[in-house]
Amino acid sequence: MLRINDDIALHDWELTESFARSSGPGGQNVNKVSTAVELRFEAARSPSLPDPIKARLKRLAGRRWTKEGAIIIQCEETRSQARNREIARTRLIELIARALVKPKRRIATKPTYGSVKRRLATKKARSDVKALRGKVAED
Repeated sequence: MLRINDDIALHDWELTESFARSSGPGGQNVNKVSTAVELRFEAARSPSLPDPIKARLKRLAGRRWTKEGAIIIQCEETRSQARNREIARTRLIELIARALVKPKRRIATKPTYGSVKRRLATKKARSDVKALRGKVAED
């Protein structure tokens, strides 16, 4: 179980980890040990997440969201497979935590009477300046 907050915890079957050889630091060890981690979370099929959170998660995940509805997080920062697993899981938790925050609805406001007057006055002033740029009439 991967705990996100008090209400939400991800089951083990929702997460899949695969390991590959890393291109990061490690010297000769890079050629022998699979330290890079690819964490796959089946977000679309997850019973732990409500639909509005899934929609926000899809938007936040961007290209990490696959056509099948899974989120793929890759990590190959360190030489240690265990540390890379930890980093990938932390990134997933942070991504889901960001999706849990419901964005505020923007309330449309009307410009004040004074701001409209000021805007129109500056537009008129610019118009007058540009009108004076015309050719000078010869007598």
